[in-house]
Amino acid sequence: MSDVLNRPGRLQQAGQWMQQHGSIIRAIQWVVVLFYAFLILVPAVMPLPDNTAHIWNNLTVAAQFVFWGIWWPFVLLSMVMLGRVWCGVLCPEGALTEFASKFGRGWAIPRWLRWGGWPFVAFGITTIYGQMVSVYQYPKAVLLVLGGSTLGAMIIGVLYGREKRVWCKYLCPVNGVFSLLARLAPFHFKVNEDAWRKSYKEGEHGHRVIPVNCAPLVPLRAMKGASDCHMCGRCSGHRDAIALTWRSPSSEIVKLGDKQANPWDTALVLYGLLGIAIGAFHWSVSPWFIQLKQIFAGWLIDHNILWPLDTNAPWFLFTHYPEQNDVFSWLDGSMVIGYIVVTGLVYGTALLGLLAAGTRMLGGFEFTRLHHLTQALIPVAGVGVFLGLSATTVSLLRAEHVPLWWVADLRLGLLGVANLWSGWLAWRVIGRYVPGRVMSRGVAAMLWFVAALAVVDSAWYLMFWGFSR
Repeated sequence: MSDVLNRPGRLQQAGQWMQQHGSIIRAIQWVVVLFYAFLILVPAVMPLPDNTAHIWNNLTVAAQFVFWGIWWPFVLLSMVMLGRVWCGVLCPEGALTEFASKFGRGWAIPRWLRWGGWPFVAFGITTIYGQMVSVYQYPKAVLLVLGGSTLGAMIIGVLYGREKRVWCKYLCPVNGVFSLLARLAPFHFKVNEDAWRKSYKEGEHGHRVIPVNCAPLVPLRAMKGASDCHMCGRCSGHRDAIALTWRSPSSEIVKLGDKQANPWDTALVLYGLLGIAIGAFHWSVSPWFIQLKQIFAGWLIDHNILWPLDTNAPWFLFTHYPEQNDVFSWLDGSMVIGYIVVTGLVYGTALLGLLAAGTRMLGGFEFTRLHHLTQALIPVAGVGVFLGLSATTVSLLRAEHVPLWWVADLRLGLLGVANLWSGWLAWRVIGRYVPGRVMSRGVAAMLWFVAALAVVDSAWYLMFWGFSR
């Protein structure tokens, strides 16, 4: 037996347990599917809650708290702590698209579907559309956004599956985000290349090698990190060469970042997580949004252009719940879209400029170096999205009169840790390109990166402290 499987530790044993108990994992997946279906279907046909509704006595409010207060923020956190275990063990969409693919047509995956920009485009469209229909507040919007995504996953599974998660690989709106965050996970399924080659002659334990169905379409022999692996455990022990193994949380970004670097990941970090997502969290608390809307409304009235002020847009286009006194006019909806897009462009372009300037300090500008350095922002980007989503958690808990004196300190602490982590990653990445004798270039590059961190921090200062003054 190869060294990778000799004297297995507890982590490796956990991977082996997952491989040997796939039926239990699939049973867990179906329990999550049923729970997920209940939470998106039942509240959508119930009356909207009134002012007396609470988490403990109203299913709609409880579902809102579960989805946006607990589920999504902590799914993001799990990516950093556990890798993509959520995808491989718990995700209802992944389970449903793989299940549907068993009965599908098995068509070849077309080139348009394999386009590398889908993770960024899908994230951007889903984020903006969710704000247009107020997905955090209303169950019909949840059914439309999450249910629509699930239906799309099943359709793709039927058409192209062959027992694979084609939707998860190419079109899932959060696949790109999960891929980025999983690069920080402290363990992964490691491939021992020597043992893999040896298995061609000796097999597994002297027996014939049994093929593994890698549902997320990861080429197992070439698997180097955790970004694409769904951590389902099916490949553990395959060819006596794959084992669940500890690693440094910085290793994938520092050592593999130049090989994984691509412009779409850079776009997702800078214009997605640190641009569009910030705009989506900002607009509802921003006094600038209100001021701009008043300016545009006044101009429209002065010029007798009144139709943008009408509130007859359907609920599936813009928020329309008159019984809750929550209705978007055409101007409101257009302003939401414009504010998010412009915020994304401003923050993304500012960060791109600062990182490009830092990259020039590394002995000349190269796109590979720029994309590599950008990955150092993943910790602060991930924590920012966690804080933005958890703002809904805080709002719901505040409505229940839960003491929240600790929230501001926790936010500062998380941002502080994320800044230090990103700074450490940046310094390690810079060290890859700057020899010790010219470390002054590395210091100069680091100063530009610190400036980029300050820009990111300014967004969360505005949201949690600046706008409320």
